[in-house]
Amino acid sequence: MKVIATKIPEVLIFEPDVFGDHRGYFFESFRRDVFEKYVGEVHFIQDNQSKSGLGVLRGLHFQKPPFTQAKLVQCLQGEVLDIAVDLRIGSPTYGEHVAVRLSETNHSQLYVPRGFAHGFAVLSETAVFSYKCDNYYNPGADGGLIYNDPSINIDWILKLDEIKLSEKDTKLPPFEEITCFDYKYFR
Repeated sequence: MKVIATKIPEVLIFEPDVFGDHRGYFFESFRRDVFEKYVGEVHFIQDNQSKSGLGVLRGLHFQKPPFTQAKLVQCLQGEVLDIAVDLRIGSPTYGEHVAVRLSETNHSQLYVPRGFAHGFAVLSETAVFSYKCDNYYNPGADGGLIYNDPSINIDWILKLDEIKLSEKDTKLPPFEEITCFDYKYFR
């Protein structure tokens, strides 16, 4: 398994070694020893899965402290543009984001640490997306950031008229209003 650094040191891409032949393929999708060598000790306790159509944009979401979540995400079917935004006030990469294409063909996974907003846009006809989380979802701690905030300037690749949002995601606040993540708690 290759571990690829991104421009934000805590956000990592895990790219498996895929072995294939006429029967199909095989790869290790998670190895605790490799993961902990790069990330440290993390205990995943909840798995989630979603299915979405072309143009669906889910995000940018997070759980407010003290219910923050780290996630290991991957696209099982189709292709998505996956985004992680650093919300940690005082971080050297505060306000920056990482954008990675995850697909059923590259089998890559993105590690999104606590203190980050996360979202993805579906680039294929459909996509099945999987999340491993290190904390349980808490509806009272649900939070988000508007996907098109000009201060973070994400290129979602899709045309504006292709983007499909939930009603909730159309009403998320701008980046400047997210003030609950202090970097000292996420080191």
